[in-house]
Amino acid sequence: MSTFDHVDVALGERSYKIVIGEDLLAKAPELLAPVLQRDAVFIVTDRNLADRHLPTLHKALDGAGIRHRTFTLPPGEKTKDFDHLQRLLNAMLDEGVERSDIVVALGGGVIGDLTGFASAILRRGVDFVQIPTTLLAQVDSSVGGKTGIDTRQGKNLVGAFHQPRLVIADLGLLKTLPPRELRAGYAETVKYGLLGDAEFFAWLENNGQAVVNGDIQALHHAVKTSCRAKADVVARDETEAGARALLNLGHTFGHALETEASFSDALLHGEAVALGMVMAFEFSAKMGLCSADDASRVRRHLAAVGLPVHPCEIDGIAWEAERITAHIMQDKKVKDGQLTFVLVKGIGQAFLSRDVDLIDMNGYLADRLANPDGSP
Repeated sequence: MSTFDHVDVALGERSYKIVIGEDLLAKAPELLAPVLQRDAVFIVTDRNLADRHLPTLHKALDGAGIRHRTFTLPPGEKTKDFDHLQRLLNAMLDEGVERSDIVVALGGGVIGDLTGFASAILRRGVDFVQIPTTLLAQVDSSVGGKTGIDTRQGKNLVGAFHQPRLVIADLGLLKTLPPRELRAGYAETVKYGLLGDAEFFAWLENNGQAVVNGDIQALHHAVKTSCRAKADVVARDETEAGARALLNLGHTFGHALETEASFSDALLHGEAVALGMVMAFEFSAKMGLCSADDASRVRRHLAAVGLPVHPCEIDGIAWEAERITAHIMQDKKVKDGQLTFVLVKGIGQAFLSRDVDLIDMNGYLADRLANPDGSP
């Protein structure tokens, strides 16, 4: 086998590798070989990627004598719903996907989450492989086994933990991403520095522009470092009973903003996470937990690479503090009406707080929305 860089996700019998490198799609058969029970795969992708990447994958599989069938879905967050889940499951059943088959998710977070969930519930569990095509998916959503769909009440409220058998992170696929998509994925990379690795955040401050410009060496370091961080957390807390919740830094605010934006292209997931991380730092500073300088440093860096740092930058949405708070209360981490929130004591020092006062949070939101040009 060719030499590839990789990160191990240590989960006992369900351990798997995240393979990182260039031009891996063409080498998919040799990477898939250790996890194939028979020479048959079912590929799920979206319409945009079908023309862009499927020919390379099909050619590689044909050359190795691996039978393949493909189901194509519409692109975009709105595909992550019950309707498209049912369509995908029916297609899998119609094509006779067996428990000994491998389902391949070729796409970004939407395709990965939806395909993973369908694989988790089809015949009570079918193995699947992630081939993430976006930076966001390579550093975050393809790793760790979180799968699911959105509902009108909020994001990812229906789903299951279902680990992939393999993740193939082909850095070459990122060359085809629009700049906005690459920036959105970069937000999840920044998250790993902010929650537990101040040294990595400092590296990103110096090299983040190279990452979002698509420099392969910078991307490789960013992807590998992010995957190592997530793999370590997942190995310690697979089902988010404790430490894994730290990976939600910025996501409680961010998911609420996405819900209010109706999961539209007006606000991409990574952009919502960027906003959410700024808000988590600002709220922590307001509560006296971290310095205002740290919050400003986060804002400056995200703005410098072209990510939004205030909701007012998103056109066409009239944000209201009360509505955002209502969405937050639908968060999966609410227990007995009390929200578990990821706050910070500084850069690289995230922690879980189970006593956030919703009145304080709503007050922060109201102040922030009323003051788009400065800190709350």
